[in-house]
Amino acid sequence: MNDTRAHVFVTGRVQGVSYRANTRDTAREAGVDGWVKNLDDGRVEAVFEGEEESVERLVEWCHSGSPAAEVESVDAEYGDPEGLSGFEVRR
Repeated sequence: MNDTRAHVFVTGRVQGVSYRANTRDTAREAGVDGWVKNLDDGRVEAVFEGEEESVERLVEWCHSGSPAAEVESVDAEYGDPEGLSGFEVRR
């Protein structure tokens, strides 16, 4: 199994639309570890770790995100996993 890590920044109307909660739920369903949080500049930042195919699917999911979101762009940088366990919404 090939594990990977994706560090993701999502731009658009992604705060106040349940984007973080939907990301958490989707990641947990996919068996992906990591975290998600709002940034002061209006973006959402997330880290996904897990099986390569699952992480890539989650990055693709970020392009639509929660039903009320209006995503403009998703930037992802891939690297080696750091051993995160579980998935949480950070404040």
